[in-house]
Amino acid sequence: MAMVFINKAVLMQYAHSMTLLTLQQLVTTLLIRIGRDMGYTNAKEMNVETAKKLVPVSLFYNANVAFALASLKGVNIPMYIAIKRLTPLAVLVAGFFTGKGRPTTQVTLSVVLTAAGVLIAAFGDFSFDLFGYSMAFTSVFFQTMYLVLVEKSGAEDGLSSVEIMFYNSILSLPILLFLIISTGEFPSSMSILFAKSTSLSFLVILLLSLVMSIVLNYTMFLCTIVNSALTTTIVGVLKGVGSTTLGFVLLGGVQVHALNVTGLVINTAGGVWYSLAKYQQKKRNKLPKLIADLEMHKK
Repeated sequence: MAMVFINKAVLMQYAHSMTLLTLQQLVTTLLIRIGRDMGYTNAKEMNVETAKKLVPVSLFYNANVAFALASLKGVNIPMYIAIKRLTPLAVLVAGFFTGKGRPTTQVTLSVVLTAAGVLIAAFGDFSFDLFGYSMAFTSVFFQTMYLVLVEKSGAEDGLSSVEIMFYNSILSLPILLFLIISTGEFPSSMSILFAKSTSLSFLVILLLSLVMSIVLNYTMFLCTIVNSALTTTIVGVLKGVGSTTLGFVLLGGVQVHALNVTGLVINTAGGVWYSLAKYQQKKRNKLPKLIADLEMHKK
């Protein structure tokens, strides 16, 4: 929840989102390397073959964050959360095409309700920004792809969340450096950053952004490896309920309208219904296994 507000606060004062992302990845690389050298983490040295496998993860991750940061410049936080709440739909579709089967009726209906809420809220959004909305929807696609790939990497290669973070941050740096130079963001973005750093309030939120990006990535990768890509998106849906509520009162940019509020309520209800449906489905799937284990134990 905090990361959305922190990034929004930074971007309201410093519009160079790609440079911000580059700094986040650079700090992540340095801290993990220092932590490993000091014995705080047992992350292994980089392996070329593993790095090659994780290049797609890095590409999709950076595309997701870059588009998400770009969307935050023009989309208010409640609408941003509503759009990102469509990620479970995208994960389900991706799962269907990768052989995970069809979703249940409850899951399908809850996802439809979530999507309907986005459309209704968008019609009532007076601050509608086509570019911002396009960036947010594109971010949903890339987030889906990288979550599915992280789940696969954790299961097949046995990588820890810290190791995936380390690979991801190192592989990201060349891509991001190329982008900030080719787009003309660098070096002017750095001179603006140094000028802004004289403000204590800006410096505090910038440091928070850099640190919180590491915390967020670590917990997200860990959740995806230990559970699944779908579980990570479900947790994100529930988190979005609080973020949406706070988004109306913090940082501004929200013009309240009946359609906007109705759409966000419907979107949130769909998200909560979706989470409950998946939780119930998981419990039902565990029951036959538990009965089978008990039968084996009796034998």
